[in-house]
Amino acid sequence: MIRAPEGFAALITAAGRGARAGDGPPKQWRDLGGQPVLDRTLAAFAGFSRIVLVVHPDDMAQALNRYAGRVTLVEGAATRAASVRAGLMALSGQASHVLIHDGARPLVPDTVIQGVIDALMQGAPAAAPALPVSDALWRGAKGRVTATASRDGLFRAQTPQGFVLDRIIAAHRAYPQDAADDVELALKSGIEVAITPGSEDNLKITFPADFARAERNLGGAMDIRLGNGYDVHAFGPGDHVTLCGIRIPHDAGLVGHSDADVGMHALTDAIYGALAEGDIGQHFPPSEPQWRGADSAIFLTHAAGMARNKGFRIGNADVTLICEAPRIGPHAPEMAQRLAAILGIDAARISVKATTSEGLGFTGRREGIAAIATATLIKE
Repeated sequence: MIRAPEGFAALITAAGRGARAGDGPPKQWRDLGGQPVLDRTLAAFAGFSRIVLVVHPDDMAQALNRYAGRVTLVEGAATRAASVRAGLMALSGQASHVLIHDGARPLVPDTVIQGVIDALMQGAPAAAPALPVSDALWRGAKGRVTATASRDGLFRAQTPQGFVLDRIIAAHRAYPQDAADDVELALKSGIEVAITPGSEDNLKITFPADFARAERNLGGAMDIRLGNGYDVHAFGPGDHVTLCGIRIPHDAGLVGHSDADVGMHALTDAIYGALAEGDIGQHFPPSEPQWRGADSAIFLTHAAGMARNKGFRIGNADVTLICEAPRIGPHAPEMAQRLAAILGIDAARISVKATTSEGLGFTGRREGIAAIATATLIKE
């Protein structure tokens, strides 16, 4: 978080209706990664001792409920310039410099804010971030290209745009008509504006697709689920056990309604758990005879399919088998391959390992085998 110098204030404009953003509340009040857009914008300027937030009159009650005591709230006007002017009047005599920022730019990096502050601290009367235009430019009409245009010297403007407070107030008074941004009014008043580095992350939410792009830029907003599973089966008569889909010779078998694959059961429950979809018993009740002796791959395949249908991919899985015998290590790579084939992921994302319980408890007494498993699901 940027700590603004003494005398620096922030003015956040959020009085627009955002009609181009599609149906729903104004874009600044919509959810972005679990928080309203405006919450994220204000958080970027939390290091300023004075913040003015300009909102639409219809949003004032909501703004008071959410931000009272944290910012100075000002009612906006019919145009952007008039709204900014109202905010500037609230700051008159209260600060030396102001950074004016669009409320719909919630992901502005600290480096962009700091770049504007540094330029002002070095004596520039105004400074604003921008990105050079790198794409070819055309002119067009009626769906056809009519001419090309030079991109030399062209920049994509961003905010915050910073000014010596008294000078930008004077510019607004001298040119009360609406303008695309405050740099336009500054230039009309003869104020030199320094260009500071912008950022591709500093996008302005304008259209519905911009919300998805902003979600991707957040990264931390990804939907990542973690599930755990635990299962136990007792030893009984038999000459082998099936663990993680692999048949292993042993002097006993495992008792269960299905094939008693304790490792695969734990992993299946881990996936169901990550999806908040219960456990194996809910999907494949042991009271139903068709599951007697069933291959546990059926259960794991169902859980993996449910994850895919909900838009998740399996990031990794970790299975630990707890027993004194049989030995698991020699079979672990084959187990990982089998689980990976069922889940449809690379075996390098599957861990199968074993431990003993040092002779303690039912596993230590060789009465059965336990398994714990963890699965990570990632929303595509």
